[in-house]
Amino acid sequence: MAERRVNVGWAEGLHARPASIFVRAATAAGIPVTIAKAGGAPVNAASMLAVLGLGAQGGEEIVLTSDAEGADVALDRLAKLVAEGLEELPETV
Repeated sequence: MAERRVNVGWAEGLHARPASIFVRAATAAGIPVTIAKAGGAPVNAASMLAVLGLGAQGGEEIVLTSDAEGADVALDRLAKLVAEGLEELPETV
């Protein structure tokens, strides 16, 4: 199982617009990915309601996981997106 731990780079956390950006990126990854607060239960990263339900705040640690083939590359890209508070999924890591 591939895992990335990263601090949320968006000042407002994973709410509204940042959550939408993240969910679109997780869906575009094309593999199942989960997201959780450190020590919390994982939820589907491609579900807007699940991601909003986490209530992840800016600077808070989250954990991204996947056991699919190609997970390392996908999680690296998603982790960069979250850590840097980007507006879109990076083309390269």
